Amino acid sequence: MNHNESIGCSVEECKYHCKDDNYCTLSKIQVGTHESKAKSKECTDCNSFELGM
Repeated sequence: MNHNESIGCSVEECKYHCKDDNYCTLSKIQVGTHESKAKSKECTDCNSFELGM
């Protein structure tokens, strides 16, 4: 599976995770927050995440 070397990812449960190494296979991801104002990295989310099979 081809990966994007600009997007590292270790979330193996994601549909877009490259199964060969720790990269994303998408050409672009959307990062968002679940807080009104993000104050730390724990407040951010990868909105491109989809549960893999």
